[in-house]
Amino acid sequence: MAKKLKVVLAYSGGLDTSVILKWLQDKYDAEVVTFTADLGQGEELEPARKKAEMFGVKDIFIEDLREDFVRDYVFPMFRANALYEGLYLLGTSIARPLIAKRQIEIAAKTGADAVAHGATGKGNDQVRFELTYLALNPEIKIIAPWREWDLLSRQKLIAYAEQHQIPVAKDKYGEAPYSIDANLLHTSFEGKALEDPWVAPDDSMFLRSVSPEQAPDKAEEVTVEFERGDPVAVNGQRLSPAGVLTKLNELGGKHGIGRLDLVENRFVGIKSRGIYETPGGTIWLAARRALESITLDRGAAHLKDELMPRYAELIYNGFWFAPERLALQAAIDSTQGNVTGTARLKLYKGNAIVTGRKSAFSLYSQALATFEEGATYDHNDAAGFIRLNALRLRTLARLAKKN
Repeated sequence: MAKKLKVVLAYSGGLDTSVILKWLQDKYDAEVVTFTADLGQGEELEPARKKAEMFGVKDIFIEDLREDFVRDYVFPMFRANALYEGLYLLGTSIARPLIAKRQIEIAAKTGADAVAHGATGKGNDQVRFELTYLALNPEIKIIAPWREWDLLSRQKLIAYAEQHQIPVAKDKYGEAPYSIDANLLHTSFEGKALEDPWVAPDDSMFLRSVSPEQAPDKAEEVTVEFERGDPVAVNGQRLSPAGVLTKLNELGGKHGIGRLDLVENRFVGIKSRGIYETPGGTIWLAARRALESITLDRGAAHLKDELMPRYAELIYNGFWFAPERLALQAAIDSTQGNVTGTARLKLYKGNAIVTGRKSAFSLYSQALATFEEGATYDHNDAAGFIRLNALRLRTLARLAKKN
């Protein structure tokens, strides 16, 4: 008798993954193991357990991974000051390798043969999940229902759910205005009503920030303290990694900080319009760059900025566990030993404005920077410096004049 297929499903308990769970049981006669991760999305996860039990699932994993997420994924990414296409703080991208890694670990623990996800065949997430699966277990079987089934519309999904007595939230019966993905770092909105890049997003859609127009009329000051490149305290209060981000989200959301409307280039070749809320991350990045401005040598700082777009692209495309990302991470982390100190910012009407930075490891010298007289810098040295740097330019100019 053939062994029954066992599959670890990334399971949210929503319509799509609930249909997938039942479809795996029907299509593959599979024993399904569900895995639900709490990454700070702000949803009650116990209903997912009850739904899984309703399907007869015996192995149900629901895990609070908020600290793991921020400490082991968001922290390293922010050390690179990573922005995809100069704007996107990679909130969805950075969550996928953690979820996929835990699926592989649970597969090993439960003796499962396969893993499954609910990402569509048009998006980036299918790539991110599956590159991670294969990097960690090259022999694992991958099931991607959206690339196999014919349930390619919301109506077909609901009809399947009703046929199999799968509970459907009332708001699912109408056309969803957009899809939402959330974790402790951000909330993203895509599709449907947002597909026309000329149509402005409705202000009512935002979940974790007020509009800048509705933000307080009085600015608020905040300090962020770092140790070796990572934030450890907000306004003098030491917090856990997830605690820091939670506090910065609260402050940023209150002041309308971190909203982004972006048309980005997906790895699969499609341009996609997304709306993002990343209040805490926006403050965090501004504070980090402020502190690096006084603690990093010019060469190291400029090299980091050159490496950053490549690093961000690797994360966006799903190569978190690839050797090139690990090599870049080692180079980036080697610059962070002295990125220790405090940045001060003013939060006001959608802006995080740096007003101060200090560090025991500061390379900033007021004696050198001052315009007042001082003996530490000989202005005459600049003449030779300029003539040497102009040598090749003068040579080119002479050649151009001669010809």
